[in-house]
Amino acid sequence: MGDLERTVGLLDKLIGFPTVSADSNLGMIEFLAEMLENASARVQVFHDETGAKANLFATIGPDRDGGIVLAGHTDVVPVEGQQWHTNPFRMHENGGRLYGRGACDMKGFIAAAVAMAPYYSRYAKRRPVHFAFTYDEEIGCFGAQALVRSLEAAGVRPGVAIIGEPTSMQVIDGHKGCYEYTTRFVGLEGHGSLPEAGVNAVEYAARYVGELVEIKQLLRERAVQGSRFDPPWTTVSTGRFNGGIARNVIPGSAEVEWEMRPVCDEDSEFVKSRLDHLCRQVLLPQMRAVSPKAEIVLEVVSEIEGLEPAQENEARAILAELTGSDETDLVSFGTEAGIYQSMGMNVAVCGPGSIEQAHKPDEYVSVGQIDDCLGMLRNLTVKL
Repeated sequence: MGDLERTVGLLDKLIGFPTVSADSNLGMIEFLAEMLENASARVQVFHDETGAKANLFATIGPDRDGGIVLAGHTDVVPVEGQQWHTNPFRMHENGGRLYGRGACDMKGFIAAAVAMAPYYSRYAKRRPVHFAFTYDEEIGCFGAQALVRSLEAAGVRPGVAIIGEPTSMQVIDGHKGCYEYTTRFVGLEGHGSLPEAGVNAVEYAARYVGELVEIKQLLRERAVQGSRFDPPWTTVSTGRFNGGIARNVIPGSAEVEWEMRPVCDEDSEFVKSRLDHLCRQVLLPQMRAVSPKAEIVLEVVSEIEGLEPAQENEARAILAELTGSDETDLVSFGTEAGIYQSMGMNVAVCGPGSIEQAHKPDEYVSVGQIDDCLGMLRNLTVKL
């Protein structure tokens, strides 16, 4: 059986694990652990506090620092409400495309990496290769953050990480961060005929959203000259606004779900300080003048670090050599790359499939892209 046929078979099995972020990924992790152990890998499985999810970290080659990590996440986004033409959790091949939830985001890369494991067990003599497969990337990169803590505690220090997110096999050496928040407003309910006797949480939340809209324009003016990002400035977006129970009831609670994708740390601090000033100096004093128990609470859902472009980047250099192209780019979507970079690793993103297919019904990766990925990973043996 050839590498491509074996990889497609593996992808078929991986798609069959319905690893939606809300559910367990243990079945897929156990399957991958067995595959890697059969290739002589040293496998570690780190469970989360619930025991229902786990990260996998495996090593082939010498026990030393400076290894190369092949990283991917096992979870996928839900399919509810989407119009699929085939069962999303059974791979369907048609016209050179492999359909299924997670086909490109990012089980295609995981299948290709695991298919190469037997090669690495023969060639990894000077430098180890690691496999890092995580949970809950789609809802906040919680698995990767936990894995990094586990590796640091164990004294494991890889040198390079290749994140196999779908980039159409283009080398990506930078992306924005992704910070997600929920701001909750606690006011005082009352009858709609006596608005001054209550604290209308929806109205105060609306003023908060108005500030977000104003900040959005100010961030455009802070764009760094010559920035390679698209758009070149930090973005802010209000995703959900909820509050109130009836027209004639003063709403006692409301919440705003919003995000920002910072280009730099200075911009994120700028946004937070503007909002903090609005809440502490303007909104809360007005709310508490009526109800001393009024509150505005900012919940940090996740703050995923961006991948900072670096002048010297071994991961980028390796991928340029393996793919035969020294062209790189930046992307607007987030990955786990910044988390691995925080460990001191050189990191770049490169994987099969297009981000334009991710999260959509009839998600697919082309057979050609899988073959290109296999070629890149096969060439990696010379680095080991």
